[in-house]
Amino acid sequence: MKYILFVIFICITVPALHAQVEEIPVEGKKEKMSERGQQNATNSNKSSEKDKTAKRKEYDINLYKIITHERDTILFDTTLTIQKEYKFNYLRKDEFELLPFSNLGQTYNNLGYSFDRPSSFPSIGMRAKHFNYDEIEDVKYFNVPTPTTELFFKTAMEQGQLLDAFITMNTSKRMNFSIAYKGMRSLGKYQNILSSTGNFKFTANYRTKNDRYAMRGHFYSQDVLNNENGGITAAAVIDFENGVDEFTDRSRLSVAYQDAQNILVGKRYYVDHDYKILKKKDSLNDSNLRVGHTFNYETKYYIFDQTSQNDQFGESYVAARIRDRSQLRKLFNEGSLSYRTKTFGDVKFKANHTKYEYFFDKILYQANGTVIPNKIEGDVVSVGGEWQHTIAGIQLKADLLANISGELGGNYFNGRAKYKFNDDILTEASIVINSKAPNFNFIVNQSDYISYNWRNNLKNERTQSLNFSVKSKKWFNADVSFTSMDNYTYFSGLTDGQQISPQQSEDAITYLKVKFGKEFKYGKFALNNTVMYQKVTQTGDVFNVPELVTRNTLYYTDKWFKKALFIQTGVTFSYFTEYFANGYSPLLGETYSQNQQKIGGFPRFDVFINAKVRRTRIYFKLEHLNSPFTGYNFFSAPNYPYRDFIVRFGLVWNFFS
Repeated sequence: MKYILFVIFICITVPALHAQVEEIPVEGKKEKMSERGQQNATNSNKSSEKDKTAKRKEYDINLYKIITHERDTILFDTTLTIQKEYKFNYLRKDEFELLPFSNLGQTYNNLGYSFDRPSSFPSIGMRAKHFNYDEIEDVKYFNVPTPTTELFFKTAMEQGQLLDAFITMNTSKRMNFSIAYKGMRSLGKYQNILSSTGNFKFTANYRTKNDRYAMRGHFYSQDVLNNENGGITAAAVIDFENGVDEFTDRSRLSVAYQDAQNILVGKRYYVDHDYKILKKKDSLNDSNLRVGHTFNYETKYYIFDQTSQNDQFGESYVAARIRDRSQLRKLFNEGSLSYRTKTFGDVKFKANHTKYEYFFDKILYQANGTVIPNKIEGDVVSVGGEWQHTIAGIQLKADLLANISGELGGNYFNGRAKYKFNDDILTEASIVINSKAPNFNFIVNQSDYISYNWRNNLKNERTQSLNFSVKSKKWFNADVSFTSMDNYTYFSGLTDGQQISPQQSEDAITYLKVKFGKEFKYGKFALNNTVMYQKVTQTGDVFNVPELVTRNTLYYTDKWFKKALFIQTGVTFSYFTEYFANGYSPLLGETYSQNQQKIGGFPRFDVFINAKVRRTRIYFKLEHLNSPFTGYNFFSAPNYPYRDFIVRFGLVWNFFS
């Protein structure tokens, strides 16, 4: 709460203060963005009427820049498109390949997977808690001529709301700051599923006037807290599926337990800067030799609390006040030397050192003589390089890294080629080869529950992924990926009656994903379609996805009230075929493979009415409108029902002042 009040205060006061300072309008005939500001009353003889008159200023929209971690530049977009409708959610991204649980802020089940972010170093795990966790690659930096603010609001499921407040401003042409906070609280419809999350973000980027020195950095503080109930009981599943009137009030359905919660907390300090060694002496000197340094210090901890032992997790060492805690500290330093020429492109050599410590608060001696250590720690040294160049219109990019020292072996290669045939057709192909140790919670875990303690010696996971995409507004969008996985590591619930445990697949798994998108327009109507086909070849039911996923939106757009209001309204149909969806373990903060219960095969209809007035986008939606009529067979995971029909609304408000 203190973060969000502070950010809202900054968002309101900074633009107001900045509006008192006269800015120089941008000249030229490019697309303009009108901004209202007020001149300082420096002359006391000016009339009061003149003081109150706002002066209209125009700025080039291309000056409002968003810079990604990969240093790609995109522009602020205040339009209302169907893609904006798809992204108006808790994660603020398209959830086509995700299936949310009943409450906002809970985890998701995967309807599809991507393997386009390789890494040579494992993570802490608890993957079910990371959907709303921003990694380094998710951070964006900014460069704007005037303070820029965005306020995002959306109602939650029960007794709560979602608010995302953001502001960025340049103190000079070369120095930018941004500060943001996304906070969410939602009680939920079922017993003991309260969610409360917070993401505080601060970024800065700077470069000198002669461009010899450049710096960017950020501080992130993130937490994801969930009360956990273990899903509804077997008897409650029957009452739910039969649509018993008494239990349409979901808080009356029995749950596995009502005394547990888990939380993931992370903090990250990141700085990336470089310096140009040689000065440019003349126009013929096209070289650019730079030395760089990247620093990252990140801590994460995960806690599972439960008031008393529950048979769902088996026997425990203690009967009450169960508390499991794991923590990861990681210190990363990288030095680099980059060289740019017109002939060879951009070449970068890099070497890094990672000091890590994954730990618990005790050493555990089990009755069978097994000793579970209280920590895994060590140092990893890695070397690699990056290269990018454009040859005959083909944009080529490659990234290679290998661990050469330390107990955690790993390496990756990421190669990409992009070609633009014309203004409409863009193609891209990539190959990603990755080998790394499994996540730390696969290797070591400690718990007050006896069955959830282990120390494993696991092989490196190896993945090879080929990807190809075509993007065209006129024709279609298509993405094809083929991935081969060796030593795939997973949590197994495949044996009924046994506790969940980490396993490693002995056989190779192949995964084909084909996604196709096409929009048809007729007058003011449009039909937007996205279809995904998937095929997995494996032994057993280790890696499970639905064979078919589809989303089809029929919508209408128009300008009303003398074009003062842009209206967008329509209906979205979503569907995926039945499959053995992953189960969810609140104790581990992970999903696990299972083959006892299939979910899917239920339609979802959402009706939306959206509008845009100036730079404000207003959203109104009837979610899962058909749920009372098409049967109560909708689940997000075994024993976790999907959302019932609910009415939600919200808005996104941008200020450029």
